Amino acid sequence: MKKGKKRIAKAIGSLKLEHKTDKVVPVKKFALRLVKFASFALILILISVAIGTFGYHYIAKLSWLDSFHMACMILTGMGPTNIMETNGAKLFSSFYALYSGIAFLSITAVFFAPVIHRVLHILHLESDEE
Repeated sequence: MKKGKKRIAKAIGSLKLEHKTDKVVPVKKFALRLVKFASFALILILISVAIGTFGYHYIAKLSWLDSFHMACMILTGMGPTNIMETNGAKLFSSFYALYSGIAFLSITAVFFAPVIHRVLHILHLESDEE
């Protein structure tokens, strides 16, 4: 169990960005950072879609394809495609929609964080040089 925790801590540690007093990282290192952040965002998307797919399949009794479709549509904010007929299905759909709103914004922030950080870092360095 300790090895798993260390591996996760190392992976999260590799997502750290440089301090404002440090130089801007070279393009190769920045490209690697983009891949890491995009991979992390993709993992979060896959986990979120899996939660929705399993929930809609087992709680709302939708087919696997309909469950996947519904989870994707809710996660991206497009809205539901099927009517939830039971109270349990309605509750799951409601809570998944709330989760999805937060998850979508968070995943978008994770995906764009390196680009925004680099732009702000460059702008900060330019203002310090003046």
